[in-house]
Amino acid sequence: MCVRFGEATDIIGKIKLNEVKLNRESHVGILQGKKGLILGVANNKSIAWGVARAAHREGATLGFNFLGEQMEKRVRPLAESVGAEIIAPMNVSEEDSIDAFFAQVKEQWGELDFIVHSIAYANKDALRDPFSQTSREDFHLALDISAYSFVACAQRAAPLMKAGSSMVTMTYLGAERAVPGYGAMGVAKAALEASTRYLAADLGESQGIRVNSLSAGPIRTLAASAVGDFRKLMEKSSRGSMLKRNVDQEEVGNACVYLLSDLASGVTGELHYVDAGFHIGAGDPGIE
Repeated sequence: MCVRFGEATDIIGKIKLNEVKLNRESHVGILQGKKGLILGVANNKSIAWGVARAAHREGATLGFNFLGEQMEKRVRPLAESVGAEIIAPMNVSEEDSIDAFFAQVKEQWGELDFIVHSIAYANKDALRDPFSQTSREDFHLALDISAYSFVACAQRAAPLMKAGSSMVTMTYLGAERAVPGYGAMGVAKAALEASTRYLAADLGESQGIRVNSLSAGPIRTLAASAVGDFRKLMEKSSRGSMLKRNVDQEEVGNACVYLLSDLASGVTGELHYVDAGFHIGAGDPGIE
C-alpha cells in the first residue's frame, strides 16, 4: 500500500494526539492519594487558591476553612469546584474554634498528609502608619493572627500526621527588608519564618514531619489591597527581579505542591522564594 506524504503526516499527527490524550488520562499527580488542608482562601485571587488548584490538579483530596458567613459565600463554591471533602469554619484567634475544626478533620479523615497555612491579618493603621507608632494592641493582633496561628494549627495537625508529612506557610520579603507600607506585618512575617525553623526542628526530630515557608513576590490579592501604594510595589518588583516580571498564583501553587510532595522529602526548615529572583538583586533599578 502506498501512503502519500500528506497522508503519512496526518497519521503521525493523529498518533501523537492520541499519545497526548493517553498521557493525560494516565497521569498520576505527585499528591495522588494525599489529604491536606488549605487554610486561608479568601477568594479566587488568593495565593492559597492558587495552591489549592495546583494540589487538586496533582491528585490531592482537600479540606478548607472559612471565617464567618460572608467569607463562606466566597470559599464554599471554590472548595466545591475542586471536590473538597471538608469545608468548615475556623477562627484562628479562638482556641475552641481551632479545636473544633481539627476535631472534624480527625473524625472525617483520621489522618493528614499536609497543611498549607496562608492566614495573615493586621489593622490598616499598623501597615500605613510609621512602624514606630505601632500600638501594643495592633502589634499583638498582627503576630497572633499572622504568626502564632501557624503554631496553633501545627499543634493540632501534627498528631494526625505521619513521618514524611508536610506543612507549608506563606511569607513575604518584608520579613527581611523594611518594605514601605508593610509595617507590623513585616515583623509578624519575621516571627512566622522563625517559627517555621523551630517547628521544623521540633516536629522533624519527634515525628519526621517537614515544615517549610514559601516567600512569594507581590501578587494582587484581597490582603494586598491593605498595603499602601501596592501598584508601585509591584512595578518595583518587576523592574528589580531577575526575570523582569512579577509572579502569579499558579507559579506559587506549583512551587508549593513540590514542597508538599514526596519529591521534597529531604527539604525542611527552608525559606523557598517564588519572586522571579527579586530577592537576590539590589532592588529597584529605577525607570530608564
